[in-house]
Amino acid sequence: MSDTHSTDLVVIGGGPGGYAAAFYAADLGMNVTLVDTEKNPGGVCLYRGCIPSKALLHVAKLINEARHASAWGVTFGEPKIDIDKLRAFKDDVVGKLTGGLGQLSKARKITYLHGWATFRDSTTLDVDLVDGGKTELKFRNAILATGSRPAMIPGLPDNSTRVMDSTGALALADVPAKLLVIGGGYIGLEMATVYAALGSKVTVVEMTGGLLPGADRDMVNHLKKRLEGEFEAILLNTKVMEVKEQKNGLKVTVQNAEGEQTMIFDKALVSVGRKPNTQGFGLENTRVAVSDRGFVVVDPQRRTSEEHIFAIGDITGDPMLAHKASHEARVAVDAIDGKKAAFEPWAIPAVVFTDPEIAWAGLTETEAKEQGRKVEVARFPWAASGRATTLDRYDGVTKIIADPETQRVLGIGIAGPGAGELIAEGVLAIEMAATVKDLALSIHPHPTLSETVMEAAEAYFGHSTHMYRPKRG
Repeated sequence: MSDTHSTDLVVIGGGPGGYAAAFYAADLGMNVTLVDTEKNPGGVCLYRGCIPSKALLHVAKLINEARHASAWGVTFGEPKIDIDKLRAFKDDVVGKLTGGLGQLSKARKITYLHGWATFRDSTTLDVDLVDGGKTELKFRNAILATGSRPAMIPGLPDNSTRVMDSTGALALADVPAKLLVIGGGYIGLEMATVYAALGSKVTVVEMTGGLLPGADRDMVNHLKKRLEGEFEAILLNTKVMEVKEQKNGLKVTVQNAEGEQTMIFDKALVSVGRKPNTQGFGLENTRVAVSDRGFVVVDPQRRTSEEHIFAIGDITGDPMLAHKASHEARVAVDAIDGKKAAFEPWAIPAVVFTDPEIAWAGLTETEAKEQGRKVEVARFPWAASGRATTLDRYDGVTKIIADPETQRVLGIGIAGPGAGELIAEGVLAIEMAATVKDLALSIHPHPTLSETVMEAAEAYFGHSTHMYRPKRG
């Protein structure tokens, strides 16, 4: 027998978009129901994505810094990896954060349904609970925040424990001696960094001519140079033709300009993108429109074809980023609350948490070239940074992309340790329509890596204190 409930707002999906929407709506006084398949809110980001990967990347950074310390006269022995304890640390991080979200949900008096939701029609959900019960839920408004899942490529061995997606890689079942990473995007490179630090010999295969397709090459080059010393191989313009499982591992055939070659790996990580979760919960029983690529079609308020149903996060299209979903959540809830709201950011920051990190916001130099847009670019190499020198890390650059007529900051890119922490200043500058002069005249603390933003701005005018490069013309 089913219980019947009603709610002002139901949020389907408890990730960074879903729980942000549910919490904000509850703060505004709405009666909110949150439905998710996990025991507590968190979504892919907390359970199988952003958070566990960063916990492991922190460990990888520590291992790499300890190895590099011999250059400073401090020598440590090779690390002994207790894989069970490391996995427990990662799981504990996840448990603390998701448990905390569960407490916040209760504190806000949100009705949390642990189960799977299916639209019966545009105003009713059938929820199959994990404990075996069923709930019929009537709603006035709904927000879809069902996220995405890893994409796979055809022709891989079925149900093989040797073939992993990002979820399997984060489970950290073991540390394979030889690991193939298929895809040179941010997820693949982050996990490759972790496994290489833990002792795997990593080979990365990327179909295009460069790692991190879409990112500016001058920033990616800093990362590529470092990874070439940490990975067994980086094969660009290379396609995986066949993967066969055999007793001693995976027999992998790849093809590039040099022809075909066959290699043996203990495991392979497939990291070729993500697909939106827009199937399997009854959208066909509503008027919600879905694009040919599987994304839910929304307007600037994140409203779907159904006036009272909204969608946020990965299911609405690129970029598939947690912070984008969280911002969309507030827009959708404000729209439901009758406020004037629209999702129209000038800058959505992107961060690749490798070592060095790469981060950018706003217009990239690559995009400017593709658009035929005239811009001026100023760069400050970290080799000229006092703080970078104290860290013995010269592999970085800070760049500013500006409008040549107004000098308005259109984009900022940073490559180097801690770039993800630094990029927020760029986001604020772009959103506030700051000029390059604004950045140059803002006093930055010394000695810090944040100074490189000021120095890049000064370089724009040809008078950076720590770099002699007079402005032409």
